[in-house]
Order: sequence, then C-alpha cells, then structure tokens
Amino acid sequence: MLWKKYIQDGSFLWFGLVLLIALCIAFLLPVVPEDYWWYVRVGQQTLATGAIPATDSFTYSIFGQAIYYHSWGASVLFWLLYHWGGLTLTVLLRGLIVAVTYTFVWFTARQTGAGRVGAALVTLLAVLASCNNWSIRPQLLTYPLFAAAIWILYRWQTGRTKTVWALPVLAFLWGNLHASFVILLALIAAALVFGSGDRKQLLWVTLAVLLALLVNPRGGHTYDYIVQLLVSPSNQQFSQEWSPPVNQGWQMNLFFLWLLLYPLLAVFSPKKLSALEWCWFTGFGFLALWGLRYGIWFILILTVLTAQMLAPWEEKYLPSSRAENFALNLALPLLFMASTLAFLPGLREKWWPQAPVTTSNTPEAAVVWLQQHPDLPGPLFAEMGMASYLEFALPERPVWIDSRVFPFPTAMWQDYREITTAAWDWQTALDRTGANLLLVSTAEQPKLIIVLDQSTQWCRLYADEVAQVYSRGACSR
Repeated sequence: MLWKKYIQDGSFLWFGLVLLIALCIAFLLPVVPEDYWWYVRVGQQTLATGAIPATDSFTYSIFGQAIYYHSWGASVLFWLLYHWGGLTLTVLLRGLIVAVTYTFVWFTARQTGAGRVGAALVTLLAVLASCNNWSIRPQLLTYPLFAAAIWILYRWQTGRTKTVWALPVLAFLWGNLHASFVILLALIAAALVFGSGDRKQLLWVTLAVLLALLVNPRGGHTYDYIVQLLVSPSNQQFSQEWSPPVNQGWQMNLFFLWLLLYPLLAVFSPKKLSALEWCWFTGFGFLALWGLRYGIWFILILTVLTAQMLAPWEEKYLPSSRAENFALNLALPLLFMASTLAFLPGLREKWWPQAPVTTSNTPEAAVVWLQQHPDLPGPLFAEMGMASYLEFALPERPVWIDSRVFPFPTAMWQDYREITTAAWDWQTALDRTGANLLLVSTAEQPKLIIVLDQSTQWCRLYADEVAQVYSRGACSR
C-alpha cells in the first residue's frame, strides 16, 4: 500500500512537519465573528423549530423579509459543536478540516509523481499562503471535499474507476453545506472534456452528481440563490471577498510571488502539464484573480501542479535514501500532531493566558453589560462583526445591519460606510438608521469614536478595550 511506502521512505515524516505547522496555525487563529456567530444562531433556530428560518429575524431594518439560508447543514453543525464543547470543539474541527484537506493535496501530489521533499515543501507553501482563508465559516467545511475530488479525478485518469462513484456523495454533502458546490461541477466538467479517463463512466457519475445536488431543502431552486449572490450589487460593491485580490499581507505576498514564478517553472521543468491540468490552472487561476474568495481553490490545485513540476529536479539533485525505521517514521508525525492540541482554546490558557480566542471586534464583555441594562432604549446600531455576535448572544436586541451583506440594499451599506468612517454627513446617515443605542468597535471604528465623543447628541455609557456603548442624548454632567 502507498501509505506504508510513504511511511517507510520518510515521506510521511516530512509531511508530519507540515501538519505540525498547519495545526498550530489552525488552533491559534482567533475566531472571526463576521461569518460565524450568525450561522450558529441559524443552526440553533433550525433545531429548535424543526425548520430552516425563512424570514429575517436578526435585524429591525429588514425584519420579516424573505431570506434563504443555503448553508443550513453547516449552521446546524456549528451550533451542535458550540453547544457540546464551545469554541474548543469548534476550533478542533477547524484543525481536523485543515489536516484532512492538505493531506489529500499532499497525497495527490505524491501519487502523481512529486518527490517527498518537494511535496512537503510546496504543501507548506500552500498552508502559509492560504491560512487567511481558514475562518470558521461554512466554506471551510468544503475544502476537504474539493481536495478529495481532485484526488478522485486523478485516480479516474489512471484507470482507478471505483472511487469516482464517491463524487455524488461529495456533491450531496457540499450541496447542503455551502453554495460553492458549483466548483465541484467545474472540476468534473473539465475532466469530461479534457480528461483521459473513461468519459462514459464519468458522464454517468456526473448525472448522479447533478441528482445528488437536488437533494436539499430547495431542490433545483438552490441555483437561484447562487445567481442572487453573483448579481447582488451589495456583494459586488461592498464585500471585500467578492473583489479582486490585492497584494496586501504576507499571505498575499506569497500567493502573488508563487503566481509570478509558476510560468517560469512551467517553461523550464521537464514535467509538462496535461490538457486537464492546464484547464484547471487557467480556469481556477482566473477565478482567483476575479474574486478573493476563490483563491483557496486555486492554491490547492497549484500545490499539486507545482510539486509535480519540481519532481525531476528533486530526483536528480536530492535522490531519496532508504529510511527503514517504519515505527519511528510513523510515531514522530503522530507525536507532532498530538502535541498541537496544547494550542486549543480551553487548554492553552493554562500555560498561555494571553493568547486571544476571538478577534478584537467580538464584544463579549459589552454584551454582558447590555444584558444587565435591558432598560436602555433601542434600536441598536453595531459594527457589522459585532452585530454577528449580538445576533447569537443577545438576540433580544435586533441590529440594523450585519455581515450577511447581500440582503441589505446598497444605500444601507453606503450609510454604514459613512458612519464607520465618520464622513462629513455621518450624523445624517446615523439618523436614517433610527438607532438610539450604538455598539462601536474600538479597533474597526476609531474615527466614529472620535466624532461621537465630540458630539452633544451622544453619550458614552460603557467602554472597554474592545467596544464602546453610546446612547442618544446629552450626558448629564
């Protein structure tokens, strides 16, 4: 078996070092509120009522408006994990997702000819370049499904046809976790046209995939939701992840450097890409440059392609030596992975109490204070990330806008931007929200805090390092 071979020759030992780094990052990354907490509330409501919420009950601005939560399966899972084990179990899930995803990618690279050193190092590059995509959100759950699909289609190309029937199972899971299931259809469609495997078999599998994607609460109407997301003016104008990537941050530095060097590698490497690989490279590369949210898919494919193309040089200059200590080669990577559990929230506080579990716009203390002051007049305006946390932790105080983005018209987002940046007409925009109570982020809205403190219309009632609460009306002196 290949696994035994990779353990025997030390490949798994090399990869164990990659997983050590990946799991440390996955366990240490703080939980970002924007696309986590409101999903937890959706899951909670779904199980409590026995039905997926069909109208908005999170805000006072669009209350009662019809809304569809496609990622209901992810929401239920997030709620159950939080209910059973809090953020400790939730972050553990992220680590497992990361480990499974990059294991599939590394294993695919090795099976397609990559060397043990090259496969490990390029997978490490992928981990570092893509870890900014590891927020706990429904899309995270689909990464191992995508990586597994790549592995299956490579096996299909080499005549190993049994595993290709796992694709409909992946489609069923993906279709109930996240709307990006069309990515799976793109992978399979490219294989049908450019692949070298049994196309007749893959055609039947594709039909089964299409049927599996209909097994969801809305059936074929789920595609309407995808179209809605793609054409939403609010998404296109105000959501950063729908915008083209820019070279900001060290992860994006790595990504763009990798992308710039890859054409040189493709020209000079003795290993050449197949028609299917070029199709995947150009198609997903285009998507990655079109929108920030698509970068992770391209990086996972690029990892396999890059590792393959480095293989001839590794074989020439780094010939593998036989490593026969099977037990040690297996035990060390497992020890590496087990040691990372010390970084989990709930465990690391015993030796590293300063390590943050949530980001600086998760207003845990401020929400407790608000719970103790139910008499304060609403409605409530909050920073969009804080609004997501409020929707779960303090649902009795609906917010004006939140991080879902697309349900809200562009005029509301324009007002939100002017309020957050303290534009010249910020007070007029804030008056349009009808809010009498504000929850402001110290990190995300510093300009707003300055003008609020200078205003005679707003009084600060509460402040900590994360959040500040203001009420409409002059302060009593």
